Amino acid sequence: MDENLTLIYSSSQIYKAEIIRGFLEENDILSVIINKKDSAYLFGEAELYVKVDDAFRAKQLILKQNIE
Repeated sequence: MDENLTLIYSSSQIYKAEIIRGFLEENDILSVIINKKDSAYLFGEAELYVKVDDAFRAKQLILKQNIE
């Protein structure tokens, strides 16, 4: 994992991470989803990472839009 990335969101439902990723992209913040969900037993998390420099702004945008 790139040391310049930080975790800002995780969910057991990947579609939620995809929605947030799209929202961040609309606001010019690049993000990456790491799917750690087990395909056979369907447990685990989808994790959303952004650059460390964008983390504060990304979290503020998520809170402002009340996205969970």
